[in-house]
Amino acid sequence: MGTTKNIETIRDYIDGKWVASTAKTFVPVINPATKQELGASPLGTSEDVNRAVASAHIAFQEWKQTPVSDRIQFLFKMKNLMDANVEELARAVTREHGKTLVEARGSVKRAIQMVETATGMPTFQMGEFLEDIARGIDCNTIKKPMGVFAGIAPFNFPIMVPFWFWPFAIASGNTFVLKPSERVPLTFQLVFDLIEKTGLPKGVMNLVHGGKDVVTALCTHPDVKGLCFVGSTPVAKYIYTTGAAHGKRVQALGGAKNFMVVLPDAVMDKAVSTALESVIGCAGERCLAGSVIVCVGDETYKEVESRIVRSAADITVGDGLDTHVQMGPVISQEAKDRIKGLIQSAQDEGAKILLDGRKDVDQLPGYFLKPSVIGNVTENMRVAKEEIFGPVVLLAKVKTFDEAIAWMNRCNFSNTTTLFTQSGPATRKFCNEADPSMIGINIGVPAPMSYFSFGGMKDSFYGDIKAHGAASVDFFTDKKIVTTRWMAESSVW
Repeated sequence: MGTTKNIETIRDYIDGKWVASTAKTFVPVINPATKQELGASPLGTSEDVNRAVASAHIAFQEWKQTPVSDRIQFLFKMKNLMDANVEELARAVTREHGKTLVEARGSVKRAIQMVETATGMPTFQMGEFLEDIARGIDCNTIKKPMGVFAGIAPFNFPIMVPFWFWPFAIASGNTFVLKPSERVPLTFQLVFDLIEKTGLPKGVMNLVHGGKDVVTALCTHPDVKGLCFVGSTPVAKYIYTTGAAHGKRVQALGGAKNFMVVLPDAVMDKAVSTALESVIGCAGERCLAGSVIVCVGDETYKEVESRIVRSAADITVGDGLDTHVQMGPVISQEAKDRIKGLIQSAQDEGAKILLDGRKDVDQLPGYFLKPSVIGNVTENMRVAKEEIFGPVVLLAKVKTFDEAIAWMNRCNFSNTTTLFTQSGPATRKFCNEADPSMIGINIGVPAPMSYFSFGGMKDSFYGDIKAHGAASVDFFTDKKIVTTRWMAESSVW
């Protein structure tokens, strides 16, 4: 790849220092709104992984002995630094990913919430104690850090997703190696500048760039105790099976197909606006995006269709740095072509294109699509089964509430779902019978807050312990059980 003036040098961060990758191959980092080259992302090697893990392994020996109240002081400093740099971080996200500044700011603030929650580690990491489990015998548990953990992050949330993992990992006494997506590596260059300013001991946090070779090296390295991943289901399966085969803990969050069910008693204006934002927010590139809007009854379908087509047609598309823009581009030409192909497949299979977002976008400089609305979607269509990861609204109609739940539960993905209704009994039924792990009631994006756990089931999640919140402490620690009996040697008492 040729060199380009004024592009950013992307480096690894190992043992408290910025260092050059050993990579021989680089991929361009492109602003998807303008196609401007921002940097060259190194496709690192196992040598880079070895350096980073060795640094983290050495740092762990001292870090695990550091009192938890001292460990979290670095996170308090990190929160203050991030609070002071929200705008710079958000603009970095928008430049390399394309989402709007409003969306980018929201993702930065979510990252800060994770840091805030992780500062509660003195409470989260407390063990348990029971006196006299038998006469004169006591028992207690201790939550011990395990060593080096690795995080493999997706392109769609350059800053937020890695924060689901590393603050909890280091607060509980582990050390960490992060591999951001090679498509969006620049934001975490800024994040590690802030980490460095906290004075965090060298080797506790490390940054390595790369592709599949780096992922495989992390999955198989003998000193890596566990792996955290968010991305597509095929990659989640690969990381889970490879990591588990090498004796590692794994939490691998995969793809999604999030159904949104609309009952006749829903508050229609709010339901439609909420559902639309869920589908097209971040240009649909999020694992919690709404996908299939299932309307119960003919009249419900007609009203939702009329409202959503009208609203989607009014969405302003453009560069996310423009404050008037409501939706940015998708990440790449490859993504754009894939989404267009799925829209065409729906038309070929008998669905009705109510609003075609493929039109009138070629004059825009980046990888743009407008919102599409596809009606008369049925369960056997490709678009109803595959994750689109783009701004495409799918409208379907069923006769009964039970049909809607049954369709959803037959889907291999099971991440989130939403019900729009004002009925308490319907809500209770939905929460009891719907398969997905994360449920919203009149909520478009049911993303749990940082102090609750996050993760789906079926092909949306591989592992046993979910991400962030108190559950993350179970993932990042091992329980040591101590059973004690004191033997009296004299009668001095």
